[in-house]
Amino acid sequence: MTSSIGPLGRWWGTLAFRLTAGYAISGLLTVFLATAGLYVVLVSELERSTDLFIADKLNVLGTMLRERPDDIDALREEVELESAARRYEQFYIRLLDQRGNQLMATPGMAEQLDLPQFIAQAQSHPDRAIALMGKQGKPFRVTRAAVPVGSPPTDTDIIQIAVDVSQKEELLARYRRWFGAIMLGTFVIFPVAGYQIARRGIRPVEEMATTARHISSSNLHERILPEGYPVELASLADTFNKMLDRLEESFERISRFSADIAHDLRTPVNNIRGEAEVALARARTVDEYRDVLGSCLEETVRLSDLIGDLLFLARAESPLNHLRRATVDVHELLGSVREYYEASAAEGGISLMTAVSTGPVIGELDRPLIQRAVGNLIANALAHTPPGGTVILESNTEHSTIRIEVSDTGDGIPPEALPRVFDRFYRVDTSRSQTSGGTGLGLAIVQSIMVLHGGRAEIASQPGHGTRVTLHIPAA
Repeated sequence: MTSSIGPLGRWWGTLAFRLTAGYAISGLLTVFLATAGLYVVLVSELERSTDLFIADKLNVLGTMLRERPDDIDALREEVELESAARRYEQFYIRLLDQRGNQLMATPGMAEQLDLPQFIAQAQSHPDRAIALMGKQGKPFRVTRAAVPVGSPPTDTDIIQIAVDVSQKEELLARYRRWFGAIMLGTFVIFPVAGYQIARRGIRPVEEMATTARHISSSNLHERILPEGYPVELASLADTFNKMLDRLEESFERISRFSADIAHDLRTPVNNIRGEAEVALARARTVDEYRDVLGSCLEETVRLSDLIGDLLFLARAESPLNHLRRATVDVHELLGSVREYYEASAAEGGISLMTAVSTGPVIGELDRPLIQRAVGNLIANALAHTPPGGTVILESNTEHSTIRIEVSDTGDGIPPEALPRVFDRFYRVDTSRSQTSGGTGLGLAIVQSIMVLHGGRAEIASQPGHGTRVTLHIPAA
């Protein structure tokens, strides 16, 4: 089945695109907000400087009108000198009496401004500077103010002031052009830079993906080298490598398990086949046929036990498996198991004893499973303890944990074999002798039962001095 998503759709769905888009949008938004904010501040400061100039002129002219109300010539001279001194920001002043008669005006004011419009706009916004467009298209900032004349005041005059702000507007226009150029540049630069950063950032992820694609059951030894990775991706690579370690170990265990199953199933089947072929090679007596059938039955029982153990382990690992917990007296349980194996111990000349604590040991356990675990440990101990030896069963509680120990005075286990004794089909005897009749699954079953109960099994052994296996089981 082919995907209906085209190349563009796949690109939009990539992490590189999302990171690039995130970097680009964040960068563009940051530059836009910063540049726009600077523009707003610049406009505000330019208007403020013009308004301060207007306020200063109103203050100077108001002072002159209060102190020398009849000296209009001095007022005109002050205005003309100030206007001539200002090269880049021209201003115009007009003085009217209370009846609207013009007392004084800066030359050229009528040519620059529509005075009726000036009056109307200024009257609608008294004592506040506003923007007004002049006759020649130049922008002005204008205001009007009523000032008292004489001291004490005998009359009120009107001062109209207009400041040419065309150069400031040109400065703002240049800023806007630069603003557009900067935004256009960032629109190109940020996506390119963001893409490079994104590609560099996700390169470790691509390397991990490449390694994962190359991994199969035949080369699980490959690992990711996290040198130079960011901390987060180095942690991910380390987790991935640990997962590969577990997978490699699991595959090795499965391979060994498959080989062991094949060997342990083949042996009884070959024995049955051999007995049958020999029996059918010629006519035999009834007793001879009976012996052959008895031998075949023994091999069949052994094969059935092996299959039963394998089925038990498979069920124990199933997530659907549930324990049938009940209140169990561990002392009584050990006593019943000891009675079951007492005859086998006596036959082998081995002393089988229990050493339990004085207080009761009670727990919510699956009794048949615990009996099976303890039984497997006793069977192992009896099989590896010589005549005259001792097998001891002990039980007690420690911090809401039940401890069951099975110790013997048998052959012991070499230290190098201890880490693997709970593996399936593992036997300390490398020749894999079948004389003991064991399947090599006894301790694996014990470990599975402990895991089901949320506990664990521990083993300690010293060659020539015996072995001790301890089961730690939560009491509830």
